[in-house]
Amino acid sequence: MKEDTKLSRSLSLFSVVLFGFAFMAIGTVFSTYGVASQLSHGMVAGSYVLASIVMLFTAYSYGQMAKAYPISGSAYTYSQKAISPHIGFLVGWAILMDYIFIPMVNYLLFGIFFSAAIPEIPSYVWILLLIIIITFINIKGVKLATGANVLIIGFSIFFIILFCLFSVKTILQGTGTGMLVNMEPFINTDEPLKFIVAGAALLCFSFLGFDSVSTFAEETVNPKKNIPRAILIITIIGGLIFVIVSYFAHNVWPDYASFKDPDSASYEIIELVGGNFLKTLFLIMYAAGVVGSAMSSQASAARVLYAMGRDGQLPKKFFGKLHKKYKTPVNNILLISILSLSSLFLSLTLVASFINFGAFLAFTFVNISVIVLFFGRQKKRSLKGIICYLIIPLIGGVLDIWLLINLDIHSKVLGSIWFLLGVLYLAFLTKGFKKRPPELRLEETETA
Repeated sequence: MKEDTKLSRSLSLFSVVLFGFAFMAIGTVFSTYGVASQLSHGMVAGSYVLASIVMLFTAYSYGQMAKAYPISGSAYTYSQKAISPHIGFLVGWAILMDYIFIPMVNYLLFGIFFSAAIPEIPSYVWILLLIIIITFINIKGVKLATGANVLIIGFSIFFIILFCLFSVKTILQGTGTGMLVNMEPFINTDEPLKFIVAGAALLCFSFLGFDSVSTFAEETVNPKKNIPRAILIITIIGGLIFVIVSYFAHNVWPDYASFKDPDSASYEIIELVGGNFLKTLFLIMYAAGVVGSAMSSQASAARVLYAMGRDGQLPKKFFGKLHKKYKTPVNNILLISILSLSSLFLSLTLVASFINFGAFLAFTFVNISVIVLFFGRQKKRSLKGIICYLIIPLIGGVLDIWLLINLDIHSKVLGSIWFLLGVLYLAFLTKGFKKRPPELRLEETETA
């Protein structure tokens, strides 16, 4: 019997933007500030400006492909339709590293955070509790998740505004640089540009999440318009928040070499400007951000698996099935939850190493997809076409390859092993690459 249950089209532009911000976890600017400050020699705001520019090129390409193919699957779907089903499968396989392992990072952080705050309860209890809560919310559907995201993102923005206000007060009292207008957080003429670039290479990871909203295309009202808008809104506003927070943090504490521990540098800065009150709010905000990111990343991963299952590139009866009542890919959500149980014994460093390789490989192929589809197949080669469909995505692709090459050795080794497993599975699926992989026809996804 033919499966006719479809994803429920209920998300507005606002809801999609919330999912993106939740995945991104805008509070990550605080968790990375100390390490980024040392890498950039204090020019974190300048590194964020450069990182924002790099990500905007790829965000533009995601927007163009979302207009052409407003269906679930994200980078997998775009490269499958624009380049080839073989490439599409491998890109989908690669991006699964990003989407499946990000929930694990969040569960690990949640366990570390709460077991430190309440030592009497071991970390595995907190991890299991969060997995159960996130799984329940995502099975019930995107409307319930949207409500949770409103609270999480709202509180994060509230905390960031408070931090900026407290920072202004502290600076005006003569602490730090004592200046509200200062170019040193952006560029220091006494330091070479390479330090800004080094910081940007790290901080591009803060933007991971802008792409996740494309996986909700079949649940979004008017996706051809709202998905590209959401991607750009998330990238631009996220970049602005990161730049503003890092600007004030530098002016409050300009000596990046004097932190007791770079990993907790933001905690020292927050304590300086707001005391115990702001420290407590920060811990609550950080925990909420972890919950939001876990929820959004699990939902995104489930939809990529659904798209690949619906196409027949993964077993369709399991991966390509939706719950008749909730219209969510329940099997995929439960599978990701089971895989996430490995966070009970895996290390944070190992899990994080998997994520970056898949993300930048997928970003690269989304940029290539724009060139192949619009400039190549559709022959949009006017002056506007050359700029929009060749130069911009080419710059984005080159920048993404540069970031991929500059990943640490663990990311490249583990990512390459995962990618090789994907090649072997594809060879099995296509009987030694002799057959064309299963592919969903676009008309099969049309909804009223």
